[in-house]
Amino acid sequence: MKRTKYCGAFEEADVGMEATAMGWVQSRRDMGGVIFLDLRDREGTLQVVLDRRNLSEEAFLQAESVKAESVVSVTGRIFIRDEETYNPRLKTGTIELRAAGFCILSEAEPLPFSLSADASAVREDLRLQYRYLDLRQRRMVENLKFRHRVQKAAQDYLDAAGFLNVETPMLTKSTPEGARDYLVPSRVHPGSFYALPQSPQIFKQLLMVGGIDKYYQIARCFRDEDLRADRQPEFTQVDMEMSFVTQEDILSFLEGMFAHLFYTVMGRPVQTPFARITWTEAMDRYGTDKPDLRFGMPIVDLTPLGGRCGFSVFSNAVRKGGVVRAVNAKGCAGFSRTDIEALTVKAQSLGAKGMAWIAIREDGSLYSVLTKYFAKEEMEELIRTVDVEPGDFILFCADERKTVRRVLGGIRLALGDRLSLRPKDRFSFLLVTDFPQFEYSEEEGRWVATHHPFTMPYPEDLPYLKSDPARVRAQAYDVVLNGVELGSGSIRIHQREVQQQMFEALGFSKEQIEARFGFMVRAFRYGTPPHGGFAFGLDRLVMLLLGADSLRDVIAFPKLKDASCPLTDAPGPVDPEQLAVLGIAAGAKEEGTARPKAEESAGAKIDVQAVAALSMLELDGREEEGVRRQLSSILDFASSLAALDLAGVEPTAHVLPVQNVFREDGAPHSFSREALLQNAPDVSDGCIRVPRVVE
Repeated sequence: MKRTKYCGAFEEADVGMEATAMGWVQSRRDMGGVIFLDLRDREGTLQVVLDRRNLSEEAFLQAESVKAESVVSVTGRIFIRDEETYNPRLKTGTIELRAAGFCILSEAEPLPFSLSADASAVREDLRLQYRYLDLRQRRMVENLKFRHRVQKAAQDYLDAAGFLNVETPMLTKSTPEGARDYLVPSRVHPGSFYALPQSPQIFKQLLMVGGIDKYYQIARCFRDEDLRADRQPEFTQVDMEMSFVTQEDILSFLEGMFAHLFYTVMGRPVQTPFARITWTEAMDRYGTDKPDLRFGMPIVDLTPLGGRCGFSVFSNAVRKGGVVRAVNAKGCAGFSRTDIEALTVKAQSLGAKGMAWIAIREDGSLYSVLTKYFAKEEMEELIRTVDVEPGDFILFCADERKTVRRVLGGIRLALGDRLSLRPKDRFSFLLVTDFPQFEYSEEEGRWVATHHPFTMPYPEDLPYLKSDPARVRAQAYDVVLNGVELGSGSIRIHQREVQQQMFEALGFSKEQIEARFGFMVRAFRYGTPPHGGFAFGLDRLVMLLLGADSLRDVIAFPKLKDASCPLTDAPGPVDPEQLAVLGIAAGAKEEGTARPKAEESAGAKIDVQAVAALSMLELDGREEEGVRRQLSSILDFASSLAALDLAGVEPTAHVLPVQNVFREDGAPHSFSREALLQNAPDVSDGCIRVPRVVE
């Protein structure tokens, strides 16, 4: 049994060839004595013609009864189609395979959903439960093929640059890296646990100590954190590390690598060098450390002006140590009241107490309550500073710096979406550098590492590690694409005394250092080269380049928002014997907290007769089972809604369009009582008479 080619790989040059094609029956058209099949595999579709005159009776009977998505083998000869039957939508649209032999290799049962339907018309949890069927769709096949090309292009570039592909352990030691670890109990060492790696960070640095001066790996990583559209509990990153380099060396290498990837898989050049800004500039000008530079609309600082104007909201914020800033939405002075209210709600959801604004009409006049609080000279200064032109719309925020950054950063992105300034087919790379070395954790009451404890500060900031942690800058950098962090990296600490200072600044005791990082500290005693590295999310890059809405569209077997797998019903309970071997009690199962199996519907636990009694209904056995199925379907649908990823989705205020929602309705004319009652079955004293049915 051997196929000649993929279905989608046949071409006109193959006309006259004896061929065998194998694949899935996408569709069948019975014309009476002649059956047409569309046969599909991963490379495309081929039309197959089965003529009763050219087949055995048994083979034709099989063809007549074959069901959609059954796997078949067809042997015959390739012919040119009749010209009027050409299909320009198919690569093989001018040829067909005329069958001389036909065999069903595996018959398919009816599918739980149609593969010809739009993916958005099928519930995502259902598609993921039957992911092997979903993968047959052309959209998913092309996504995975594209992902393969991206990964291969990255590997080819790194191979050509002299990097070695080295694997690092999956079972390792739990160390604090920000997110929670996935833990694996050890049978051989009762009470002890491995951790699945959040990244290969420690091992790739140890490879540098070992003299492997250029390393890379397509690494699987695991983080137990809340999920969203661009996050999964297990993900793939292209991880790299190199020795005897500076930050500039690495950034230059990354520009070349991403330009190569982009041109190889997209066929489009990328302008280098990439735009570059510091973390502080990104936060102040765009309100985020991953700015989307597909459009402008920078945040403008008005703090000096806000402090001396007559508007108390501004001046009070400045007096309390806060800032006043604004964004200018060019050409948006015509925003409706509904538009402005929606932006105000958005600002409040981001932490603002309200939103002040000024509209500049086309004639240059100002429309806003703020005008009465500003002197003429102050308003002229504001207009100059914000670069205002007729038709513009200015939005303000006054609060503490952190809040203003968050609010105006979110408003800027909301305006970008509203004004269609963020098309998925436009790409803008950005390098963000000079991240803070530390950030203060209110929860822990101490300074923690912004990235990880092995990031090298700038030499001139080393004296402030303990005395003024907030001013210490890290030699850390991110690559950002279209407002999404593709990946991050840093120059690492290679000097023992600097690493010791870092641990002390983070408040680690000698015992904690030894327990968590002792093996790494010991390695640094034996000669450590200057080194640095970077890692980017392969899933995330592929998602962006394809314009997909979720990582789940570019991963073969992804998890849902709650980190569960509908396909395998993982995570799930295990046999008590397995837990006993590991020295773990099956407490969760005994307490009833284990997740039910997929086939155990929520409706199975409903007391239908109790529900019927409350509704004053009497149900026989058949009716009871029907109601149970309906209630089960409703509860399952509600569960699927709870699993949807709603990150970044704003609540819908009105299902219907909001135009004219507030218009005043008025009846064109009134009806007489007689007219209103003319169709009533029984009337008494000018009212509808309802017979008494309850004694």
